[in-house]
Amino acid sequence: MADYQLSVCAEMVFLELPFTERVKRIHELGFGVEIWGWANKDIDALMATGARFTSMTGYLSGNLTDETEIAQILQSAEASLAVAERLSCPVLNLHGTGLDDRGLPVKPVTTVTGAMWLKAADTLRQVAQLGERAGRVFTLENLNLPIDHPGTPFALASETLALVEAVNSPALKMNLDLYHAQIGEGNLIELVRRCGSAIGEIQVADVPGRQQPGTGEINYRAIARTLQEIGYSGTVAMEGWASGDSTAAVQQFRDHFTL
Repeated sequence: MADYQLSVCAEMVFLELPFTERVKRIHELGFGVEIWGWANKDIDALMATGARFTSMTGYLSGNLTDETEIAQILQSAEASLAVAERLSCPVLNLHGTGLDDRGLPVKPVTTVTGAMWLKAADTLRQVAQLGERAGRVFTLENLNLPIDHPGTPFALASETLALVEAVNSPALKMNLDLYHAQIGEGNLIELVRRCGSAIGEIQVADVPGRQQPGTGEINYRAIARTLQEIGYSGTVAMEGWASGDSTAAVQQFRDHFTL
């Protein structure tokens, strides 16, 4: 038996249901639940579902490199920690920059300078300190540039790994999204092994289409075996669309990660 736990992103399945009902349905099927931004959610209603929340977005606005934006990301990270405490959610997710409602960077970047790298690492150290004090973990997610998130700085998994290792805090880990990594980098099994203890969460969907494992080109059963081999004990979350019926889709996800 693998030591990791399975979770499903409520933003992308059971779309015919109101959001709280999606959470209930995922919970009833035996999965943990992930959510994105919390500002438009009824937190009391989510708490009442009894669901086990495994991850949520850990900021509302801002970025890692501009002073005014840094203040925003730190303030909204603190606010996010308060919500995470209410939901008993252990992990809060970050991106290389603030994204709009289409997943595009609010301030696109064409060239990432050395000064930006240093500033981003410093900002993430401050975020990690907030996490350490609150007893929660922030994760930095890799994103793909060609399809979903053009113009995002620090987008590749190799880049999020570099920042996480530079900060070197137990409160900052990688959210290694293998859908994004397949598009942006490939060589997923070796990437998982290289990232190893820096991983705070794994997110999955297949390529092309960003649907459940088993609908595309990624051999997720081999990746599941690799996660077992390296002793990964965190969350594996399906952050993908259902190709058809959502119940069947999340069961297909479970089948690919049940060893």
